[in-house]
Amino acid sequence: MPTPPATAAPEPAALAALRRRALTVLADLAPAAIELGEAFAQAGHELALVGGPVRDAFLGRVSSDLDFATSATPDQSEAILAAWADAHWDIGRDFGTIGARRFAREGQADVVVEVTTYRTDAYVAHSRKPEVAFGDSLEGDLSRRDFTVNAMAVRLPALTFVDPFDGLTDLARGLLRTPVTAEQSFDDDPLRMMRAARFTAQLGMRLADDVRVAMERMADRIEIVSAERVRDELVKLLLADDPRPGLEVLVETGLADHVLPELPALRLEIDEHHRHKDVYQHSLTVLAQAIDLETGTHEQPTGPVPGPDLVLRLAALLHDIGKPATRRFEAGGGVSFHHHEVVGAKLVARRLKALRFDKETVQAVARLTELHLRFHGYGEVPWTDSAVRRYVTDAGPLLERLHRLTRSDCTTRNRRKADRLSFAYDDLEQRIAELREKEELASIRPDLDGQQIMELLGIAPGREVGEAYRFLLELRMEQGPLGPDAAGEELRRWWAARHP
Repeated sequence: MPTPPATAAPEPAALAALRRRALTVLADLAPAAIELGEAFAQAGHELALVGGPVRDAFLGRVSSDLDFATSATPDQSEAILAAWADAHWDIGRDFGTIGARRFAREGQADVVVEVTTYRTDAYVAHSRKPEVAFGDSLEGDLSRRDFTVNAMAVRLPALTFVDPFDGLTDLARGLLRTPVTAEQSFDDDPLRMMRAARFTAQLGMRLADDVRVAMERMADRIEIVSAERVRDELVKLLLADDPRPGLEVLVETGLADHVLPELPALRLEIDEHHRHKDVYQHSLTVLAQAIDLETGTHEQPTGPVPGPDLVLRLAALLHDIGKPATRRFEAGGGVSFHHHEVVGAKLVARRLKALRFDKETVQAVARLTELHLRFHGYGEVPWTDSAVRRYVTDAGPLLERLHRLTRSDCTTRNRRKADRLSFAYDDLEQRIAELREKEELASIRPDLDGQQIMELLGIAPGREVGEAYRFLLELRMEQGPLGPDAAGEELRRWWAARHP
């Protein structure tokens, strides 16, 4: 079925279906939230549910975190929330936001709310922080929202629907459009361009023509936004059920050139002999295949890698980013990417640090990138038990993710080759399982600890103890568990050879 043009009006039945879903969700809106609306009204202030929770209601989704806009000042909101909630906080006061939590009662779940004074905000040239100014009407507040589908509201406590920019129609036709001109919207907050990419992934929406054009023209403006805010949007995009459309928007509009330049760099020119596959498309396919191998969800985990798993997804997307720097055309028409996994690990660490990812995530993704080729060749040259032990030890707690990354990295259309790789990895996993039954593979250690080494050799703490420990660890890798007595004999022979 061809995609309808951006100007096509949605079918009346589609709009009616959205309204029916919204009525069901809004009818179940937490009574505590209705009560909050009554509290604001009694104090002479307006209160409206806004943004994502309203949009999600039309999509049949219930949100436990509720965003509100109000005519009240932050001080007035805080006073009302202090009486209504069991806990409240003002960490967002500079932006007009007061948060609160009301604990579950009478069968209702906890309710977390953020109440923000009507406002307008915009970035000035070269500033990384928006300037905030409070507004005086709900419609004015909605006009500063990122997209029309997020510029809908429900006034409380009357449950009156407010849609000044026809966001419901855009939601029905799957169109991402801005309340004001796209240029003005993105100039006010360049991060909205990242959100546009995210919503194409999360909501399956397509960009309005003027939105795409503005993103292409203004992509470099994203550089004034803090790395932390860009990172958060990128993470939300990657954790979507299908991140690919959002990543393609980032690359096609030029945004990725500024926030994740290693991704568009994977679009290596393919020569007429097709001596290597399209690395960019390959990486997107690996990401999709890795997602398929996630096990359950964090809410209902059914295996070792519950999804969405950020580390696995980042590694799947970025595992080949060392290829552009290592591509070499060989004599005879071949092409090589020698050591691209090592180069890629360094590039991954550098990019994720620049995006202010936490240390643990940076190290995990870089390590998976470094190890993703280790398996190749397993089916051609038999691995010793020692090689299997090293594979498990080097992967450490990342082993289950490495299993999935390695399997996902096979995107060949050659069915015979794909089956051969799959069978080889099945065999490796079986070998690991068998060794795990015999040995403590998860925590391989020498048969003697440091104290025992010092007692057996009669030496004090120092460099030689570490050297002896590493010798025994290498021995353990090569031969498996020997037991203290046999390990002690090997250690004495090693020591005697060093000290004739």
